Order: sequence, then structure tokens, then C-alpha cells
Amino acid sequence: MTTTETASTTSPWQGHDLGTRTVSYTERDAILYALAVGAGADRLDLVYEERLRVLPTFALTLAQWAPDALGTLGAFDVTTAVHGSQRLLVKRPLERAGELVTSARVAHVWDKGSAAVFEVEVDCDRFTATWSIFAPGAGGFGGERGPSAPRRPDRPAEHRLTVPTHSRQAALYRLLGDRHAMHIDPEAAKAAGMPRPFLHGLCTLAAALLPLADALGTHPADLVELEARFAAPVFPGDLLALRGWTGDDTGVRFEASADEDRTVLSGGRARFAPDRDQAEPNREETPDA
Repeated sequence: MTTTETASTTSPWQGHDLGTRTVSYTERDAILYALAVGAGADRLDLVYEERLRVLPTFALTLAQWAPDALGTLGAFDVTTAVHGSQRLLVKRPLERAGELVTSARVAHVWDKGSAAVFEVEVDCDRFTATWSIFAPGAGGFGGERGPSAPRRPDRPAEHRLTVPTHSRQAALYRLLGDRHAMHIDPEAAKAAGMPRPFLHGLCTLAAALLPLADALGTHPADLVELEARFAAPVFPGDLLALRGWTGDDTGVRFEASADEDRTVLSGGRARFAPDRDQAEPNREETPDA
């Protein structure tokens, strides 16, 4: 090591095995999820069991146990830690109902000085999902800072869309597993530094994908890759402005804002595969009458 090099320290949590968990779900769960993230009753392919295609982001509700488990172990203060970003890689479509064996580990812990970012990776045969948890007070251990935030494309957006949210959305979404009190209880929200209960970041992200897929002429269930950062909270009832940039073979770039100038999703990227091989469909085909 030269005099200009500094050795970095690895967090004792990095590589920590969070174990394995079998999770199960029904058609009802998948339909409730679609409704919670904003699918209309006329989207029979998302809300009607006879035509159901399960939204890939529903997988994130099935894997929520892993970041919750890390918080329970005391890796960070659960009252101040926030969900910083999310990644999802879809390997195979989800069935309409089923059971999955998921395993989880702490893939990385990045040192941001006064805070740390814990990357919790959950893997199974259908998907790999990675949570980035921003934890104030957990940094300063001398580790690497990690990757920087992706930049917005330096050109006008090809797509400008609106994403409505409704007043009951957080209350509905929490029934899918993320029951943190700050999303429903005004006092808990104030303790977390928020003026009132706010929408789950994963709900905001999934809600944005519905109009984005429509604008691209694809189906939201054909999502194969997703990543985004949660830049600011969304409050139930906010109307979001969504901008999308195409022309990149890695997928569509996007960001969303509320109140015109408050960015709530940044560094977004989604890739859809409209011609995806449906050899393993997530619904049974019904013959024409």
C-alpha cells in the first residue's frame, strides 16, 4: 500500500446471512396488490382471476421480511432508517398463486460518513430484489462510500405523464405486509420527521410503472429490470408528474415529482420485454368460447 492509499474497513454486517423463508400468496393477494398500486377495475388482466397477470413488483411484498429482519437484529435504528432505493431483476414471471423459497443476505454496507447504506439482497428462482436502507448514525466505520447516484438524461423527456395517488392508498398498501406505523399513524409519522403519514416508496414506484408501460406500448407484467431512488416522500392524494426518456438500450429512464418541483423518484430505470417467451405463463390460458 502506498502512502496515498487508505485501507477501507468492512462493516461487520456485510455478508451477514439473513436466512431462508418460504412465502406463499394467493390470487387474492396479487389482485389486492394491483388495486393498491393504482390498477383500475377495468384492468381485468390485473384484477380479475380469470385473466390475471401478476405484476412483477408484487414480488417485493413477498420479500419485505428480509430488510425488516435486519432491522430487528439491531443493524440500524428502525425509527430513523429510510428506504433509499430499490432494484429488481425478474428471472421468470410469477404464477397467479404459489409458494417461493427465498434467501437473503446483506450484500453490501456502504459508509456515507454520518450514515450507512445497507444493501439487502433477496433471491429466489423467480427474482432477485435488493433494498438499499439509508441508516443515519450507522456510518463512520471507514468503509467505501459506494456508487454515486445516476444522472438524469441531458435532453427533454419523450414522455410526460401523470400518476394519481388517492387518500386511502397507504392504508390499503400496508395490508400487503409493510405495516410500519409511519404510513398510517400521524404520531408515528411525526416521530419519523414527517408532517403526516406518507405513501410507501414501493407503492409509489409500482404506481408509476403502470402509466409508463402504457406509454411505451407494453404490458406492466413484462417488466424484467427495475431500479429507482426514493428522493422524497409522497403523501396520499399527491398528483405526480412522471417523465420518461427512451432511446437507451438499457431501458427507459424515468423520474417523478410532486408539487412540480419536489422530486420523489430519481435515477429510475425500467426495462420491459414485450416479446417475452410465455412458455411459463403466470396464468392458465382459457380457450375461446
